[in-house]
Amino acid sequence: MTAFIAVRFKVKAGREQQFLDAHNKVTDAWPGLSRANIIKTGEHTFCIIAEWPDMDALGNARDRMIATLDSFRDTLEDLGGGLGVTDPISGPVVKALK
Repeated sequence: MTAFIAVRFKVKAGREQQFLDAHNKVTDAWPGLSRANIIKTGEHTFCIIAEWPDMDALGNARDRMIATLDSFRDTLEDLGGGLGVTDPISGPVVKALK
């Protein structure tokens, strides 16, 4: 079953382009990735939503996703509440709506 991950970020002022540029090669860097989009959710806040064929493929890409994160970690602000600089959630699709 198709799987998704969504990760919320808050980017330091003036560092947005560096954050976006760090994702330019995710198609090659994240094995098995079906597609991914970054959405702007507010002032300096973004969310990446990425799709894999299944949870195994997503899990197999986890180390590479962390390596990508490490390449731009210094552009991020702490989200507070003990989250650190990311707020990730993931899981399999349980009902496709369209």
